[in-house]
Amino acid sequence: MSLSQLFRNIFPYVKPYRWLVIFTLLLTLLGSFTAQVNAWVLRYTVDEISEMLTNHQGLQEGITILIVISAILVGKEVLNSFITFGQKFYGEKLRIYVSRDLAQTVIEKVLTYKLAFFSSGGNQPGKLQTRIDRGIESLTRLVQNFFIDILPLFANSIVALIMMFNANFYVGLVGLCIVPVYFYVSMKQADKLSGSRRQIKELRENKSQGILGILESITVIKSFIREDIEGNKQMGLQNDLTATQMKTRKISFIFDGLKSFIEQIGVVLIIILTAYFVLSGQMTIGAIMFHILLFNNVSAPIRQLHRIYDQMNDALIYSEAFFDILKADEQKEQSGDYKPAVIKGRFEIKHVDFTYPDNEEPTLFDINMIIEPGESTALVGLSGAGKSTLINLLDKFYHPDSGEILLDGVPLEEYDTAYLRDNIGLVLQKNHIFNGSIDENIRYGNPDATHEEVVEAAKKSYIHDQIMALPQKYETSALALSGGQQQKIAIARMFLKNPPIIFLDEPTASLDAVSTEQIKNSLDAIKKDRTVVIISHSISQIIDSSCIYVMKDGRVVESGTHEEIYHQNGTYTSIFNAMARSLNIDKISKTLEE
Repeated sequence: MSLSQLFRNIFPYVKPYRWLVIFTLLLTLLGSFTAQVNAWVLRYTVDEISEMLTNHQGLQEGITILIVISAILVGKEVLNSFITFGQKFYGEKLRIYVSRDLAQTVIEKVLTYKLAFFSSGGNQPGKLQTRIDRGIESLTRLVQNFFIDILPLFANSIVALIMMFNANFYVGLVGLCIVPVYFYVSMKQADKLSGSRRQIKELRENKSQGILGILESITVIKSFIREDIEGNKQMGLQNDLTATQMKTRKISFIFDGLKSFIEQIGVVLIIILTAYFVLSGQMTIGAIMFHILLFNNVSAPIRQLHRIYDQMNDALIYSEAFFDILKADEQKEQSGDYKPAVIKGRFEIKHVDFTYPDNEEPTLFDINMIIEPGESTALVGLSGAGKSTLINLLDKFYHPDSGEILLDGVPLEEYDTAYLRDNIGLVLQKNHIFNGSIDENIRYGNPDATHEEVVEAAKKSYIHDQIMALPQKYETSALALSGGQQQKIAIARMFLKNPPIIFLDEPTASLDAVSTEQIKNSLDAIKKDRTVVIISHSISQIIDSSCIYVMKDGRVVESGTHEEIYHQNGTYTSIFNAMARSLNIDKISKTLEE
């Protein structure tokens, strides 16, 4: 991303606060003039005192001069305090507002993207977080520094340079010639560092993703005593990051020394030139200090060029990734506008193929299936057969590569996505619990539900009694619950939503036997007159389904009722017998007979 593109991208976020910008610019213009007061006062003071000393005048005659210059300098400092406060306060205000708008915009954008965005292009949570955080940080710092540091410095420099030319053309020319040389060196420094900065960006993203992975997998890491391995992985990333950072600092220090040398050459030339003009009678002695102070005002932004370029390059690098996220419009979820008065729930899946983003091998092959409304359909197969993928397609999380899916005779892509999902209840094997109270987590199924409806949903999922035993009851943090209890919260959330279509992906996998039976009874009740698609390795969950589809390696290999496909002695028979053996059915039966 070029600098012009960067400013074009950030302009819409600054534009709403143009009055802040205008006011800051006015303060900057005023401050650029007050910054030159010291040079004028010093020249006047030196010249006047030199003349008085020549005339053998003392303190009594010079008291008026001391009062005048003291009043001017104190008044200037008072005025400058207000100007500086205004610049910093309104610059910081602008930074905070722009930061807020950028953060809110990117969150709102990300929420509209389809799931494929989060599973492709290296968009892992840790990397996305780093890109967003660093992007906002570098962009808003650039906005703030532009109005607080960069703009005032360059305004001071331009005014000081004009005054130098006005006082003496040749002295002004020396000051002007130093600027492009210093600027050229800074440009070379930026070019040298650009590759390293991109490498640092990637290393930081990998480090953040690695830390997130450790936090998410800490139980597994400790159970296998693999702390050393994970620590060494992070040490490797940290060493690479440190080496790259040291390389950038080494380059920076070399260029900083060269720029300091150039600046000091400018000071020496100014002193020599002004001394020559003083000795030749073309200037007063006060002009020496006058031009040195003005040159300091010219060189002040030059001394800041390295920091400015650092920030601009950070902004260019991190904003590129940030605006890639912000402008990934092709990743927006597709939505039709069809909203039927009633959804019956009849799905027809015709010759559907599907491949996950960034995967070379297809996941589903030529899937043909009919899911009847008001009935329970089970998907059975070994892990990796494509069952959950099919649920993702039915919920419009992904779109088929080929073929089509019809719901009540209408292509699924024609449905309004939000309306469709509002009519679908989804319970996963591992459901996400939000940081909030139990009441808030259940109410996620229907934000407008009353407390009585929340309680009723909790009772249906057999979690109410356990909630009431807690000190804060429904106000208890849901994250404090056990895994099984959290699963019941997720099921209660679905009960509260009360949709006509329900997808159940191993809904009781993390529950104990008693809870599983309780939830099965509740699910049996809610299944009535609803379209239900269930994935389960539990015999009790699938055996009474109206239709069972058996999947293997992304294909449907068998279908029918339990009795019909069990006697085919195929894949389903093998899976069902394995389920029965895993439950030790023979011993259970003997125990029950006794």
